[in-house]
Amino acid sequence: MIQINKLQKDFGKLRVLRNINAHIRPGEIISIIGPSGAGKSTFLRCLNLLEEPTGGSIIIDGEDLLKPGINVARIRRKMGMVFQSFNLFNHLSVLDNVCIGPVKLLKKKRAEAEQRGMELLKLVGMAEKAHSMPDELSGGQKQRAAIARCLSMEPEIILFDEPTSALDPTMVSEVLSVIRSLARQGMTMAIVTHEMSFARDVSTRVFYMDKGTIYEEGTPEQIFEHPRRELTRIFVNRIRDFHFCFHSKDYDRYALKSEWQQYCNKYFLTQETMQKALRLGVSLFRLIPFDRGAVDMFFRYSEKTRQMSVEVLLPPGMESILPPKDSKKLAVINVLCNGIETSEEETREGVRVKYRMELRHRNH
Repeated sequence: MIQINKLQKDFGKLRVLRNINAHIRPGEIISIIGPSGAGKSTFLRCLNLLEEPTGGSIIIDGEDLLKPGINVARIRRKMGMVFQSFNLFNHLSVLDNVCIGPVKLLKKKRAEAEQRGMELLKLVGMAEKAHSMPDELSGGQKQRAAIARCLSMEPEIILFDEPTSALDPTMVSEVLSVIRSLARQGMTMAIVTHEMSFARDVSTRVFYMDKGTIYEEGTPEQIFEHPRRELTRIFVNRIRDFHFCFHSKDYDRYALKSEWQQYCNKYFLTQETMQKALRLGVSLFRLIPFDRGAVDMFFRYSEKTRQMSVEVLLPPGMESILPPKDSKKLAVINVLCNGIETSEEETREGVRVKYRMELRHRNH
C-alpha cells in the first residue's frame, strides 16, 4: 500500500529524517517505537504531507505523493490521522465533529452522514455522548471521538500519533481497546506509541527508530525478545546506564563514589547487587594498563529483567586485557559473571575491543 524510498526531512540545518526506506502492506499494523527526538512523529506527518519531506518518495497505491502535479488531496483522503491532542472542534457536538468531514469533503447528505456517524460512535463506545460538547468529555472519550471522526472519512490506512500520550493512565486502556478492535477488523495502521506491551500484542511489524532512521525492524517477537542491534536492546529492555571514563589509575574516587551511589539509589539496586557489580568492575579495572588512552566502563541495569551487566570499551589499538585462563584474576571474574562476551565496535577513533559480562546475581 505504501512504499517509502530514501525519505529525508530537514528543519534548516537540522536533519530529522535520514534516508528512510520502508513499506506498509494492506492489513498490516506497524508500531513505531523509539526514544523521544528520534523522528517518529515527523515520519508519520511526512506520510500525509503535514510536513513536506526534503527528499525521497512516498508511493501510495502506485502514485508518488511527492511528484509535481499529483492530486495530493485525493491521495491523502486514503489516510486518516489521529493526533495526541485530539483536535476536535470545540464549538461542535461530538456527532457534528464526526459528520463535518463527510458532508463538507465527501459531499454526503446530512442524514446519511449522521446515520454512519452514529454507527461509528457505537463502534467506539461513544453513542450516548453523541450530542455532548468536547469540553464535557474525558480525555479518553475525546480520543475515541477523534477516532470515530477519522473513520468517517473511510480511510484505507490510519496514522496514530501517540494516541495515548495526553491521557490520564486510567484512560489509556479504553483507547487501546478501540485500536485493537480496528486491528481485528483488518484496518491498516501505523502507530507511534510508547506503550510497549500494546505494540507487542497488536503489531504485525515493529519499527524501532533512532537518530532519524529506522534503526531496526522486525516482528514483535524479534524486536522485543531477540533484538539484533545494540540500541534496540537498550531501549526495549529499559536499560539504564552508568558510565565512567577512566583516563588513568588516578581517577577521582570521590566523584565516582558519589555518582555510583546516586545511580544505585535511583534504580533501587540492592546492596548485594551494588557490591557484586562494583567488585566485578574493580576486578576489570585492575587489568587495564592505561598506556593507550581512556577506557570506558558501563554498568547497565535492565529494569525489564532486573539484570546488571558490566561492559568495558578499550581504546583503539589495545587488543586484550584478559589474563590467562588459569589465572586467579580470571577465576574471580568468572565467579561473578556468566561468561565474557568479546566483540569489536567501530568508533570515530577507530576499532575498539568491547567486553561484556552479565552479573550472575539478579536485583531482587
